[in-house]
Amino acid sequence: MFSFITKRPLWVNMLAAATLFFLLVLLILQLLGWMTKHGEYHTVPLVKGKPMDEAIKLLESQGFEVAIQDSVYTDTLAKGIVIKQLPDPNATVKINRTVFITVNRYIPPMINMPSLEGKPLNFALQIMERSHLKLGDTIFRTDFMKGSVIEQQYRGVRILPGDKIQWGSKITLIVSKGLDETNIIVPDLVGMTYAEAKAELDSMNVLVTLVTTPDVKDTMNAYIYKQNPPHFDENKRLMYIKPGMVMDLFLSPVMINLTDTTNKLK
Repeated sequence: MFSFITKRPLWVNMLAAATLFFLLVLLILQLLGWMTKHGEYHTVPLVKGKPMDEAIKLLESQGFEVAIQDSVYTDTLAKGIVIKQLPDPNATVKINRTVFITVNRYIPPMINMPSLEGKPLNFALQIMERSHLKLGDTIFRTDFMKGSVIEQQYRGVRILPGDKIQWGSKITLIVSKGLDETNIIVPDLVGMTYAEAKAELDSMNVLVTLVTTPDVKDTMNAYIYKQNPPHFDENKRLMYIKPGMVMDLFLSPVMINLTDTTNKLK
């Protein structure tokens, strides 16, 4: 069966085996080249600045794989466009190479509301800019912290530091304009409900600090049994207060006669 091999000189068989091995290796290399498209190179097209769908379609039509590497948000650029690509445009790479793209998000991300209250207006504006928030409106209110932010609002409602808010939202700042020089007679609020007193003090731009007894459940309907400063001083002279200053109101769930206040609330 193997007489054709044994009848030939050894060197002939070795030469034949070497030739067969060489041809086999060459065939394998050709197959690998065909499978991996060896020697086929393409130039990466420019997709930066194009809409994401258009960029993906262009890259795939030229034989590239596409992967969205990341999505970021920049409010100065159009939503959904490619803002970065890797490899760079005009780079020469092998076919089937993956091109990574970074896309500008369609929906702005949520961020944490910073703390602006108590800070000078200029500093608060710097914080807002770094936090990607915009100034919606500035309202000046009488308060002793002149030039400082006394309240931060979103859509007319106070927003607390740390609350989630969308990137680029407009924030209204309530800013202190200082105390008015006008003196106002301290109103006599004893015997009124807190709701009635608050309406009157709000119209005068006077702030309130509440002191309640443990049994007060309904603050707005609780009664004022003491106030500081009082309506009259010890010599029965009228007391005065400036807008932006603070009054202390002491509340009780029931009406208390002034003559009984000292005895009942000690």
